[in-house]
Amino acid sequence: MPTEFWGIIPARYQSTRFPGKPLTPILGKPMYQWVYEQACQCGRLERVVLATDSDQIADHARSQDVPVVMTRRDHPSGSDRVREAAEKMGVSDTAVVVNIQGDEPALHPEMLTELIGPFSDPAVQVTTLIRKEDRSARSDPNQVKVVVDNSANALYFSRADIPMAFGGQATPWYRHIGLYAYRLPVLRRFVDLGPGRLERIEKLEQLRLLENGIPIRTVITRHRSQGVDHPADVAIVQQLIQQRHL
Repeated sequence: MPTEFWGIIPARYQSTRFPGKPLTPILGKPMYQWVYEQACQCGRLERVVLATDSDQIADHARSQDVPVVMTRRDHPSGSDRVREAAEKMGVSDTAVVVNIQGDEPALHPEMLTELIGPFSDPAVQVTTLIRKEDRSARSDPNQVKVVVDNSANALYFSRADIPMAFGGQATPWYRHIGLYAYRLPVLRRFVDLGPGRLERIEKLEQLRLLENGIPIRTVITRHRSQGVDHPADVAIVQQLIQQRHL
């Protein structure tokens, strides 16, 4: 029986750094709508839905014929919200749930195809994307770095400069792109485990998986994306989108 892939876009209104972020207009459309429309172009997904705790976001989405699942307001992370939405939709335990960040309006549909590709191997439980970068920005703590083993499984994620190029040699690095796909039972386990020690130190929830011996298969993408963490990031993603359309 073929594996089903379900895309869920978590979108909460009360972002600490950027309240109302999913509704931020970008080139004439709200941010969440860019993410939804891009995700729908990935032909491998069974369905794509928006998971939100906000009536304002939900009402706007429905007016644009975007399917919505209402979730609780007290979720500590997008992963918790995605799990609740998956269970409300009755997603099968044999399915893979794709957590499509609602603040990635420059998402390329092929990135989702790349993300779910490794699930043809039944041993793969979780996947995420990485991109090879040059020396620029590797000291920026907002650019999360990752090192991987010879099987492309993640060894560690950090805001620090890893691997450290001792002696100053020019060493390329991999930037983590915060898209994840989980087999549903693993997503449940991830949420039930609660935050881990390294996760609290680095403020990176994916470290919870590694701390508990759950491997993360990485996939290298050539596509560039840009998350929106602050209002200043909007201009960057607008430029990316315009360049792609041209």
